[in-house]
Amino acid sequence: MLRNGEYNTLTILRGTSVGFYLGDEEGNDVLLPHKYIPENAEVGQQIEVFIYRDSEDRLIATTLKPLIDLNTFACLHVSGASRFGAFVDIGLEKELLIPFKEQHQKLREGDYAVVYLYLDEQTDRLVGSVKVNKFLETEEIDLEEGEEVEVLLYEKSDLGYNVIVNNRYRGLIYENEIFQRVAWGEKHWAFVKLIRDDGKIDISLQQQGFANVEPNARKILNMLEQNNGELPFSDKSDPIAIQAEFEMSKKTFKKAIGTLYKQKHILIESEGIRLIKDK
Repeated sequence: MLRNGEYNTLTILRGTSVGFYLGDEEGNDVLLPHKYIPENAEVGQQIEVFIYRDSEDRLIATTLKPLIDLNTFACLHVSGASRFGAFVDIGLEKELLIPFKEQHQKLREGDYAVVYLYLDEQTDRLVGSVKVNKFLETEEIDLEEGEEVEVLLYEKSDLGYNVIVNNRYRGLIYENEIFQRVAWGEKHWAFVKLIRDDGKIDISLQQQGFANVEPNARKILNMLEQNNGELPFSDKSDPIAIQAEFEMSKKTFKKAIGTLYKQKHILIESEGIRLIKDK
């Protein structure tokens, strides 16, 4: 069965004037136009292609890689609009339609939007939606506290940033726990801080507890080595200055330099920290 909106591994059946026809084990075939045929491809070989419906509503294959996968989220550019809705660029010849019913407010050309891609079972067409929350799982949370996850920042709130966790769950990164530059629409690696009884998930961009000390200690060591073994920061330094320089909280910074001091990698002095050269 040819899977619309997905990657399919198919066999090259025959060549024609318009391209190669590819087939599956059930006897279905689909056209791969000439411009997408890889060099040295020949009949009998297997090839991985993405299948979608073209502007004439026919299934067609391509070796182009879309900017978003089926049943996932991505931040995409709004390339145009029509009486049916807005269109976003997904890296294929045909743009993805976001119908008006799948918009919170009217999208305009030039906007960026966090989009969910799904297959409309009634029409067998790929459709986009910016109504993110209705596609997120809120009951069965298959995560563990401390687990590393991928997050997409999709909504700014009074508390911080709402994020999509592993393309499946909704999480929150608190504003006062962000110690690096982040922006709406970005993806980051992060950590599960807390899973609440109501299914809400607190996310941190840093590992929690002592596990966060080691990578930050290494970061400080690297910065010392790049600055002739000295940095004008200590446990007495201003928290804002520490955050701006190291992208970590003062508490984490103090733990990190404390570890380095105990391991005799650095000296902590009134004017800053200094690398012990013979370590």
